[in-house]
Amino acid sequence: MTLPTPTHDLAHEREVASRLAREAGALLLRWRAVGFDVQHKTSVEDPVTAADREASALIVAGLAEAFPQDGLLSEEETDGAARLSCPRVWIIDPIDGTSEFIKGTADYCVSIGLAVGGSAVLGVVYAPTTDELFAGVVGQGVWKNGQRVARAPRTEGWRIAVSDTEFGRELNRHDLPGMLPSGSIALKLARLSADEADATFTMSPRSEWDIAAGDALLQAAGGMLRRRDGGEVRYNQPQPHLEQGLIAGVPGAVGWLEGELSRHRLPTAHLGLQASAPAWQHLQSGDQAALNGHAGVSIRHAGAEVLALLVIDPETRAVERAEGDAFHLERLTRDVVRAAGPLSIADAKLSS
Repeated sequence: MTLPTPTHDLAHEREVASRLAREAGALLLRWRAVGFDVQHKTSVEDPVTAADREASALIVAGLAEAFPQDGLLSEEETDGAARLSCPRVWIIDPIDGTSEFIKGTADYCVSIGLAVGGSAVLGVVYAPTTDELFAGVVGQGVWKNGQRVARAPRTEGWRIAVSDTEFGRELNRHDLPGMLPSGSIALKLARLSADEADATFTMSPRSEWDIAAGDALLQAAGGMLRRRDGGEVRYNQPQPHLEQGLIAGVPGAVGWLEGELSRHRLPTAHLGLQASAPAWQHLQSGDQAALNGHAGVSIRHAGAEVLALLVIDPETRAVERAEGDAFHLERLTRDVVRAAGPLSIADAKLSS
């Protein structure tokens, strides 16, 4: 398997990120031992704890000291425009899998990624409970607990890591082969890079901090990550929330999985849909004309079939239209709320 040619010597960056990930992991284990309160950001599905915030502060302070010229983007810190002018930006999720952390399972991690010129180039993912440290640099390979990882050849029997939340809600209704449900997507991607699974996908969108480190790890292992419609993922964007689901894995597995997703008609959301996106063509012609240029159009679709449509006013968050199958509309609404906050439905036009 040929790896991309490295454009940066990132040995020092990998060492610093690995050290900070372990320090943050130790902090998380201490919080687990003493207990903590749980709060929620956009909804009950978006929990946060003091452990998230303290781990973020530790990582951000360490990176700022080591690399003062670099930009910083963390899920738990106030975002700002300063990072947009930085060629190098660290993208941090102090706990990916906060729900699993709260439940007391091992399926959570610290995720630290570095993007250069919009591309993920370095990733460190640390699972504190199991003491597993994954580190990788695009073009140089992946290490797990200091040992170089080598993937075994495989052409069938693909292992598909899926969201345990998505599995519990709807994937369990499908006979997609090889599904392995788990929590943290960053840890899924790390395990893909270490030959512990072959591919993954999501129906709901994710944010840059969820995937930057795992994307770099997967690329370092010769794999790929992209949007469900085939588009590439670029990092350090003004809005760090991706607008659609993802697919990732080693090349043979990704090709097979794309065919299975189509065959099983497994849906994906597309938030903030614009006329330039392939999914725009799935709208009825009248809606294409009426909604062209509207910044608040979101759909959930399976192939060319639109399962749910949600149109909101981006300024007031008022719902202007909400249409489609009730189950899929509920899932789409949850995705929109998680990405951008609560909605007002007082004047909504609802239909199914």
